[in-house]
Amino acid sequence: MSADHEARKELGFDPDALREKYRIERDKRLREDGNEQYVEVKGQFSHYVEDPYITDRIQREPLTDEVDVAIIGGGFGGLLAGVRLRQAGVANIRMIEKGDEFGGTWYWNRYPGAACDIESYVYLPLLEETGYIPPKKYVEGADIMAYSQQIAKQWNLYDDVCFQTEVQELRWDEAAQRWIIKTNQGDAMKARFVISSNGPLNRPKLPGIEGIDSYQGHTFHTSRWDYAYTGGDAHGNLTGLKDKRVGIIGTGATAVQCVPHLGAAAKELFVFQRTPSSIDERNDKPTDEEWVKSLKPNWHQERMDNFNTLVSGGVTDEDLVNDGWTEIIRNLLLMIRNEDEPDMSMEAIMEKMELADFQKMESIRSRVEAVIEDPETAEHLKPYYRQFCKRPCFHDDYLPTFNRENVHLIDTEGRGIDRITPKGIVANGVEYELDCIIFGTGFEVGTEYTRRCGYDTYGREGKSLSQHWADGARTYHGLHSSGFPNSFMMGTLQTAFTANYPHSLNEQAKHIAYIVNQCMEGNHQVVEATADAEQEWVDTIISLARMNEKFLADCTPGYYNNEGKPTERSQQNTSYGAGPVAFFKMLEDWRAEGMMSGLQLK
Repeated sequence: MSADHEARKELGFDPDALREKYRIERDKRLREDGNEQYVEVKGQFSHYVEDPYITDRIQREPLTDEVDVAIIGGGFGGLLAGVRLRQAGVANIRMIEKGDEFGGTWYWNRYPGAACDIESYVYLPLLEETGYIPPKKYVEGADIMAYSQQIAKQWNLYDDVCFQTEVQELRWDEAAQRWIIKTNQGDAMKARFVISSNGPLNRPKLPGIEGIDSYQGHTFHTSRWDYAYTGGDAHGNLTGLKDKRVGIIGTGATAVQCVPHLGAAAKELFVFQRTPSSIDERNDKPTDEEWVKSLKPNWHQERMDNFNTLVSGGVTDEDLVNDGWTEIIRNLLLMIRNEDEPDMSMEAIMEKMELADFQKMESIRSRVEAVIEDPETAEHLKPYYRQFCKRPCFHDDYLPTFNRENVHLIDTEGRGIDRITPKGIVANGVEYELDCIIFGTGFEVGTEYTRRCGYDTYGREGKSLSQHWADGARTYHGLHSSGFPNSFMMGTLQTAFTANYPHSLNEQAKHIAYIVNQCMEGNHQVVEATADAEQEWVDTIISLARMNEKFLADCTPGYYNNEGKPTERSQQNTSYGAGPVAFFKMLEDWRAEGMMSGLQLK
């Protein structure tokens, strides 16, 4: 018996066969149009972004007054920026939010089953400062929205907030050295500093399917859930669907949470799948009161740092969170820690990590087999790609839903839906007549920044940000752009990406508050990234992105790899490749240095 055969027997799978299977599955899903396969929600599709939650429309006079800092966005990014500015002594703050309340993604995403998929004790920011302890390990969306409002109240961010207000243009007034903010309310308000926290996943997208505008039944996007049609609430009980044939397009993180409720309520549910998600155990549980009593000062920051280190591939003495996310990384690291090989080459390390990845995904596929009763359905629900090609999902009710007689998985073998007709959806050549189509198709990622945020920014000499970024994003630390003074951007673009997104927002907020405070205390009217610092940062982003180029190119298409078409531009429009731990440390060291390097102050 050969050594290769013995190795495969020990592993329980054939690595070469899996690599080939992954390649075949990826190639099925590659499309020439990449991100262009999606339809922008404007014109005849603009109703998909309308706010279904507003009960009373705000009527007010347009504002032309001035504030020190205007913060665009009322989600965790905007809230954290407001809190850190308050703590730095900045009083004159205005929040601008297109929704009717604080909450950001948790204001919009109220679909049944909505909950965080990162442990709530690390996901929710400012827990020690507010004294709030989440009621369970994975807190629900309504609780997160209520907590967002608690933060706003505690730091007086309701004092000057403009709800139902959508920014239409930011324009720098060189003479006044102020930003002019024009909105849908007719405002032309002024601000010394502007912080844009629009969120990375905020603008719904629709699939560019032939006939999408011909359907005569009911439709909505999951981020604008229509409870008037479905009945029920975020906890389920969708009684309005009891006599309805419902189709949902998409099987990502949102669908994983809402499909169990749709399956329990609808007369028939058809789930249209292009690529299955990786579904691991969730194991939600109530908060242990004895654990709460044991918490010591600074527990929250330590827990966030511990989680961030582990999911970024780092090493810690203890896994404080001990969930599905950290288990993934723990298994990967165990494969490469070998006392007999203390000086392994990078190539050897990557090979061992690939084997660990194969093992983890084999267990995911085995779980599908164990849960799903029908072998054919089980095979279609098995994901064949590396663990982090798509965002991992954790749920205990999604897979069992496909054992219901009224639930039908329509797997399109990676091709996607054929077309939409006035009566329903055609997939694999078969028409499925439907009363309702729900688009669980996610949000715009990889498209132009100005398209995603809904407005353009005009800096010095009237140059627009879309012009400045025509060949790819250009920032310094992901927060500043040369030619756009006193303007800060929060997000993942050329900053750190971490699974626990609010952690990254918190670090960015602390950094921005420091810079604003330095300007105000030093009576500096203008702060702006130098062109040289910006170029150096862009070069850094591209060079680090190329280190991950092969991994992403081999992945199944998705928003992580520009829909399977990673390009030089997409490498530039990505996050900091050295990871969040290194990025946060770099910002901390930059502040400690106190030189404001890379910035011009006037």
